[in-house]
Amino acid sequence: MLDYDPKILLAFGQTFSEEGGEGFYKWLLKNGYPELAALSSSIRGSTEARDWLMKNNYPHFAALDGAIDKKADAFAWLRSYKYDLLTVFAEAINGKRDAVEFLRKHDMKIFMHLANMIKNYRERQTFDYHKIHF
Repeated sequence: MLDYDPKILLAFGQTFSEEGGEGFYKWLLKNGYPELAALSSSIRGSTEARDWLMKNNYPHFAALDGAIDKKADAFAWLRSYKYDLLTVFAEAINGKRDAVEFLRKHDMKIFMHLANMIKNYRERQTFDYHKIHF
């Protein structure tokens, strides 16, 4: 994720906002960043988006999604392929102090901002088993 311009990462973060998120999502799609749009959708629960990431050579983003969901195999995959930043990023999203401190220490403000955006999005979500689609 270090290869993206901070403005692009900010647009990605905005896909998790309550207002305007859909517009930023569409902007990413139309402006050559379908992988970030798919990552956003995957984090928001789309299995189709996660499958797209895998089929289009973005397995590290699919693993990031799994790590955000605290799946041990996703963390192991990220570590084995040396995606250390994505591992720390997932841990920061989940509120792990060491990860947040790492981002702060290395002046990675954009990733701290993104972690907060995703964390806040996830905290706003509610699970209602009555709404499960069969």
